Amino acid sequence: MTGALSDGGAEAPVTQDAKYPLGVLMVLVAGVCLSFGGLILRHVESADIWLMVFYRSVAFAGTLLVFLAVVYRGRLVRPFLAVGREGVVVALALGAGSICYLVAIDLTTVANVVFILGAGPLLTALLGRLVLGEQVRPVTWIAMAAALCGIALMVAEGLDSGRLAGNVVAFGAAAAFAVMVVAIRRAKSVDMVPASCLGGLVGAAASATMVGSFGISGHDLGLALLLGSAQLGAGFLLITLGARRVPAAEVPLLALTEVVLAPIWVWIWVSEVPGRLTLLGGAVVLAAVLGQATIRLRRRRHLVE
Repeated sequence: MTGALSDGGAEAPVTQDAKYPLGVLMVLVAGVCLSFGGLILRHVESADIWLMVFYRSVAFAGTLLVFLAVVYRGRLVRPFLAVGREGVVVALALGAGSICYLVAIDLTTVANVVFILGAGPLLTALLGRLVLGEQVRPVTWIAMAAALCGIALMVAEGLDSGRLAGNVVAFGAAAAFAVMVVAIRRAKSVDMVPASCLGGLVGAAASATMVGSFGISGHDLGLALLLGSAQLGAGFLLITLGARRVPAAEVPLLALTEVVLAPIWVWIWVSEVPGRLTLLGGAVVLAAVLGQATIRLRRRRHLVE
């Protein structure tokens, strides 16, 4: 889900105040929350992927709705109407991206999915250039080229292992979340948490058309609710709140905790060992994103000084 964390716009001076450490903690914990998605899904007993997507989406929408009810003191009509056309794009992109995320994990390894999603900030920078005219610096172009090489290595392994479809769907998730972020940027002054809540409903409605029966065991229902609330819901809210306290260039760097930890959890608890090309490709993607974020962070600190 790190594809929703990039700032490809112009550099701006940043001041760090007393809220900065709290923001850092929030983003780090958000990455940890998001990293458990693959592990939780691997413990599903009998429910098919579309049933899990449906209940996860419902739980996600419900979590955000409760949050919004508290923030707006029950007055929810106005914030939902205020999202406008960009909010519709956010809802559709988030709904599609959330579906692609779980379907991809069902089709390929968790490592493949999160490493491909790790290239999301670079895709966001490219889309921001095409749609918003945001400047893309040479280092970002280099990082994007390197990340694409890393993804190509994973796709190549997918051809050999029969997991190509999962890799393609994972890339679709990264692209969907990039669209979501660019839409949010086009309406910077509007609270898009209501649009994200609608995204959960979009995911639920779309997956409902693929579900034959909504019957589900208590065990699998609990996992789906955990995915929608603690994993995606809490992770998303912590990133949203933390990003207000942390310079934008640092957010993708800190949120890499998801990309690093997710393959480790399934490696330890379900013995899902990534292939050699996946590890190599993932290392290339991580290096590209980490290098780009570090250089941007240094530029921002230089501007502050």
